[in-house]
Amino acid sequence: MSTRVLMTLLCALLPLSINLAANAQSEKVLHTFLGGSDGGYPVGGVIFDAAGNLYGTTSGGANVQGTVFELSPAADGSWTETVLHTFGSGNKDNEPNGGLVFDTAGNLYGTTYIGGKSSCTGGCGTVFKISPVAGAGWTATVLYSFSVPPDGNSPEGSLVFDSMGNLYGATGGGGSHSGGTVFELQPSANGNWSKRTIHNFGAGNDGIYPYGNLVLDTAGNLYGTTGKGGAYGGGIVYELTPTSSGGWTEHLLHNFGNGEDGLGPTGGLVLDAAGNVYGTTGAGGAHQKGIVFELTPSSHGGWAERILHTFDAFPEGAYPLANLIFDSLGNLYGETLEGGIVGCVEPGCGTAFKLSPITGGGWEETVLDSFSVTTDGGRPTSPLVLDSAGNLYGTTFGGSGGVANYGTVLEITP
Repeated sequence: MSTRVLMTLLCALLPLSINLAANAQSEKVLHTFLGGSDGGYPVGGVIFDAAGNLYGTTSGGANVQGTVFELSPAADGSWTETVLHTFGSGNKDNEPNGGLVFDTAGNLYGTTYIGGKSSCTGGCGTVFKISPVAGAGWTATVLYSFSVPPDGNSPEGSLVFDSMGNLYGATGGGGSHSGGTVFELQPSANGNWSKRTIHNFGAGNDGIYPYGNLVLDTAGNLYGTTGKGGAYGGGIVYELTPTSSGGWTEHLLHNFGNGEDGLGPTGGLVLDAAGNVYGTTGAGGAHQKGIVFELTPSSHGGWAERILHTFDAFPEGAYPLANLIFDSLGNLYGETLEGGIVGCVEPGCGTAFKLSPITGGGWEETVLDSFSVTTDGGRPTSPLVLDSAGNLYGTTFGGSGGVANYGTVLEITP
């Protein structure tokens, strides 16, 4: 999610007049962003490489248009940051949006919210590739620059690869109905990439504004969410299925906004081994502070929703904006934008939480960490990631250990 979209969402959510206290079980700040050439406001989260280094994106940087960074662990437990790329050279690429994804050769891929072609004011956004160069750092390549409708623009969320090396992603705007798109990029032997739009949002009761990450199942179907639209206006969960003719068919799995259901899903989804779909909504629910939901396919082709948890600010947090992750035991992990324990200087600094299935049905929530802006950061908006030892890593949008207010990278040991 882009920084500007995030700020719009923050303004749309009712702020909480709460003081919350940090309640970490075991937490460590790996890096504090300082703005300037270092960048700040890391909204896309982090990913690991095979050597245990972390990678992510920020806004800001030397050209005030964002960075790609690497954090490398040392034997003494410290982490060293290296800025791999600074965006904003001319109108080439600006404002990296969402997280990163690796290919099998160690190249990184992501999107920028603006930049690229001048057909849009400031550019319509790009898909980029960052490649390591032996002994010479990293080099950036723009794979595709978005244009005005009917092309999509302002790409949202992270990208995903299929088994053939094709990339898929979503744009929050543009398309033939101005409700955003899902696109595919196919590599060719000469190193170029060809782009096609596989779905345009906004027709009839379709959703609009797909902000979150896409997820691909083993059969090659894509799943995602839209922040608005649908039968009740509260957003949808959709599936895109490839057809034998080379096209794609959309299936609406769920419409949000009816009664005490959630509304406004801005994060992506996660699938379990049985094909059930899990996600969050940033608002709605019985307390209007968001939910965690499960969608289960039925034998007649429909999908049934079950609300696993309803947020209520004290003490578990409020407004979960990012997608969830599973551990090997079937527990779910996520973060909330606000809420937490008493003592925070912000209107609720947010939490990291765990949802565990209970024998016989139901889920139990555990608050793993309540953030405090003055010590460890706050207002997390990105998904967490697990290492092989079960430690969690993520970013905060604000807070800095009392130095600045540009965000942090954290490690949480449950």
